[in-house]
Amino acid sequence: MKLRAEIKSQAKERFAKQYWISVGAFVLIMLCMCVASVFTSTDTWGRSPGMFVPMAGPFMGFGFIGVAVSVFLMPPLTVAYAWFSMRIYNDETGEIGPMFGAGFKNYWHNVGGMLFMELFTFLWTLLFIVPGIIKAIAYSMTPYILTDLPRVTPTQALKVSMKMTKGYKGEIFVMYLSFIGWGILTALTGGILGIFYTG
Repeated sequence: MKLRAEIKSQAKERFAKQYWISVGAFVLIMLCMCVASVFTSTDTWGRSPGMFVPMAGPFMGFGFIGVAVSVFLMPPLTVAYAWFSMRIYNDETGEIGPMFGAGFKNYWHNVGGMLFMELFTFLWTLLFIVPGIIKAIAYSMTPYILTDLPRVTPTQALKVSMKMTKGYKGEIFVMYLSFIGWGILTALTGGILGIFYTG
């Protein structure tokens, strides 16, 4: 496994080579997720958080729609961006159209894999926070495996992810921690830094 500094340096260098297409891909994915969050942020009574009066007309039933959006839209979008990120890191040409194709082409395969990932992580978290974090790291390669190995089943993708991260969970955790500073700066800039530099 490459050293953490080497991975980050290589990622930064290849991100810079395809800077604007990378920014565009990130913005498009975030816009899709933001639109989806409009539905997921409403409850089953068709009310937005903090509102005391039910919204009439077309907004009724957003709770059900929100669940559907979370289940059927977020997973392929996550896989799509994993596909794009992997191409950039591997020094391949980043492409917007094929990115969405990668997420939605093997639709049920990608949805199933991501839902299993979320479900198992949630169940482990119920035991305690630490097991949940460990399993989240163990399953973290799942979206990349789903797009890179379309013939593996959703549950097999999780098993492959666990094999890939075996013995490296500590290093991966430290890698995540190394981005905390950037995360804070992104929050302080209202997400702007995340769009143009850390996304």
